[in-house]
Amino acid sequence: MTANLGWSYKESPFHAGELAIQTRLGVQDRMDRQGRRIIRDYLPDQHREFFAQLPYVLVGTVDSKGQPWASILVGEPGFITSQNDRTLRIAAQPLAGDPLHHNLAAGADIGLLGIELHSRRRNRINGTIAAIRSEGFTVAVGQSFGNCPQYIQARRFVWHAFDPATPRSVHSLTTLGDAESAMVAAADTFFIATAYQSEVAGSASGVDVSHRGGKPGFVRIDDPQTLTIPDFSGNFHFNTFGNLELNPRAGLVFIDFEQGDLLYLTGTAEVIWDGSEVTTYEGAERLLRFHQQKGYRVAGSLPFTWSTPEFSPFLDDTGPWRSQP
Repeated sequence: MTANLGWSYKESPFHAGELAIQTRLGVQDRMDRQGRRIIRDYLPDQHREFFAQLPYVLVGTVDSKGQPWASILVGEPGFITSQNDRTLRIAAQPLAGDPLHHNLAAGADIGLLGIELHSRRRNRINGTIAAIRSEGFTVAVGQSFGNCPQYIQARRFVWHAFDPATPRSVHSLTTLGDAESAMVAAADTFFIATAYQSEVAGSASGVDVSHRGGKPGFVRIDDPQTLTIPDFSGNFHFNTFGNLELNPRAGLVFIDFEQGDLLYLTGTAEVIWDGSEVTTYEGAERLLRFHQQKGYRVAGSLPFTWSTPEFSPFLDDTGPWRSQP
């Protein structure tokens, strides 16, 4: 068994953007103590076991133009393995139409989110791609830590056999059409990738991919290229917002849990920290505004059928959107 050593370095596990927000909100000292306790540069045994049982994993990468993309990789449970506590091996290829096809390269930064929707467990890894292999790739772990179950809608899935090489209908877009708007308007879950890749960030540099959840309709469509999302009380790490503090680029992926469609979007994002608009969504502590630049919708991409969601009890006192005073 690997002993839980926590963060063993003198430098903070958080970079300047995360520290700036923590300081602004008066939680930096508490987060420093917490971060050094729960963030590690290796995989605890329970995380290694957790990833090995997953049939899917969320992935964050950055393309050649510096734009983050959020993606999902799928495989029979066991497609993710760890020969030691510093690496993960992923035996899967990107789904048809996923921008991840163009972003996998040895030495590239990568973020992983292992999330088990039915149990609401989730663990995150930020690292680099150590090697590309014919069946997949290997990730060298930079940071590893768990997240709380807040705002996750519990869903069970049934796996359907599929060939990932089978062509899918891929729709390229710069604005949301009717099909994409319907997906976003119905969403209770999406995932966001952000990045801060700078040598000055040291071990806190890299790509992150995070979960966001809310009641259907919590993602507001302001216009065909602009989305606004409430942000609720979390773990105060501010991994996503800390990256946006220093690099405003972001990528989103939405899942149609009924049809298996995937909607990939990339663009820029800004945080609305206060003001009357924040109060228009009950429970919001701040808002995230996303400006789309490019995207793809892939029809029937995921080989899963999902159960009706059990909504997170943490959402009971949230929403809906109200008119701005």
